Amino acid sequence: MWSLTFQLGWSFKCLVHSVMRCTSILLLLACSFNTAHGAVRKLDPELKNLNSDQIVDVIVRYRSAPTEALHQRVLARGGQLKHNLDIIRAAHYAMPSNELQALADNPDVEFIAPDRMVKVTASYTGSPDYGWRTAGADVATSVFGVDGTGVGIAMIDTGINDKDDLKDALGHNRIVYKASLVPGLTQDDHYGHGTHVSGILAGNGHKSNTNGTTYLVRGIAPNANLISLKVLDDTGTGTDSTVIAGIQLALKLQSQYHIRVINLSLGRPVTGSYLNDPLCQAVQQAWQAGIVVVVAAGNDGRDNAQGTNGYGTITAPGNSPYVITVGAMNTLGTATAADDKVASYSSKGPTAIDHIVKPDLMAPGNRIVSLNQGGALLENTYPGNDVAQAVYLNTTSLKGPDYYLLSGTSMAAPMVSGAAALMIQKDPTLTPDQIKARLMKTATKFAPGFSTATDPVTGGTYTDEYDIFTIGAGYLNIPAALQNSDLLTDAALSPSATYDVASNAVYLTPTATSAIWGTSAIWGTSAIWGTSAIWGTSAIWGTSVFVDGSSAIWGTSAIWGTSAIWGTSAIWGTSSGQDNSESTTIAIQGDN
Repeated sequence: MWSLTFQLGWSFKCLVHSVMRCTSILLLLACSFNTAHGAVRKLDPELKNLNSDQIVDVIVRYRSAPTEALHQRVLARGGQLKHNLDIIRAAHYAMPSNELQALADNPDVEFIAPDRMVKVTASYTGSPDYGWRTAGADVATSVFGVDGTGVGIAMIDTGINDKDDLKDALGHNRIVYKASLVPGLTQDDHYGHGTHVSGILAGNGHKSNTNGTTYLVRGIAPNANLISLKVLDDTGTGTDSTVIAGIQLALKLQSQYHIRVINLSLGRPVTGSYLNDPLCQAVQQAWQAGIVVVVAAGNDGRDNAQGTNGYGTITAPGNSPYVITVGAMNTLGTATAADDKVASYSSKGPTAIDHIVKPDLMAPGNRIVSLNQGGALLENTYPGNDVAQAVYLNTTSLKGPDYYLLSGTSMAAPMVSGAAALMIQKDPTLTPDQIKARLMKTATKFAPGFSTATDPVTGGTYTDEYDIFTIGAGYLNIPAALQNSDLLTDAALSPSATYDVASNAVYLTPTATSAIWGTSAIWGTSAIWGTSAIWGTSAIWGTSVFVDGSSAIWGTSAIWGTSAIWGTSAIWGTSSGQDNSESTTIAIQGDN
């Protein structure tokens, strides 16, 4: 029987698959071309037309793990083996440039790339994280004067350890309550996940203070209070019942600690309709009690096991139409959102069984710098993710004890939870539905198109289309949400998607009594969010057409029509029971 253990929003089992979308004819043509020109295509363009006597460092990726015999072939051509890179079926060599083409002719070679320079070594992260600035948390403080003061956020996770970044200006701990609901375990975070997520939520950057006023590493709501409810054990796993107990305790403590937000950077496979799922029922209760519930979307966007290119992989309880389900973006290490792209591992909708349109929002989640719990399982297992003090302080230390690097929708969810806290501080009368609607309406919209990402460890390349089931309503924009004053009187339940065979279109259908999203066709000839009104004459998300019927992903693809995933399939009918989790390399290394 399928185990009901939780996988964290960036958990640890590999489901990395190809996202090729070619038709059989195109594949046949591509194969024919590769046969004739394989050696040319296997050599990176930067390695062509080099001086014949030049010695270059290259990474040669083989079709299988390199053997000693393969190494000897390179050595015979004047090469020198520098590093075995078995994790990506590769090796690092220094060799004469005039031997590269001959090496590419070897059928065992898959690709040859230059050993490109990077700014930092593998033992620490490099440039500081700008996720909190990209989302606009700095503007929220400087312009709107909000920092989460007085708002309680329930962190239902692996626990939170005391940190200077989680204290107020007087040195008082802002973790105002701690409890462990895991039998036999203390309140402390021995895994490191909960502490890291909490820094994204509410860290004040104390340890990254470079000159008394500037903070390079900071959370979204740096003065909010945290309620630590440990429901996951010291390996980051738990059960439905323990998480539900945590939600129940948050409701009990709601008035005492002014809990207005719950952050759930966790999930498991969808096993049934949200109407019957106990986890979904629990988050619905919290939502209807006045608590904004924010959930990580999951990290299965690369999963092509069902031929769906990662669609239909949202995890529970992110499949609930009540909650705000958050996918991950890659900031590319800059403060501007203009160059950001979807993190390829971010799970996509629609949800299994109910076909709820998810995710609701996107937020920074790739290579996020936040609080480090020294000696915890994560740091002990992946010490290379410690952030050098040179990144956040004016020192030359190669290793810092304060901050740590992680990737995943677990990191994106607290960005939105923190944003909700800022909105509540500005206007305490806001309901969860009003907060959700404002966040979605004001989210930055994406132009139609695609982006690609490469896993820096495996070398796998993945393509994402910027459609409704990949990026939801858009990218978190905190200043715009704080500026918005629309008052929603209806429920802001995420809509469902319905495929109509006759018109070959997907329609947006209100969930339960919620009609604010309209019923216009979102696939075929209609604009995805453009023509349907949400408030008055305002367009629902903007005026951009996000998708079209000629897209390579859709049309005759496996997503709709008579495919395996729409109708009676394992994904849409009954649960397939697969482990919808993410690999260590994805979670730790993120996307390039």
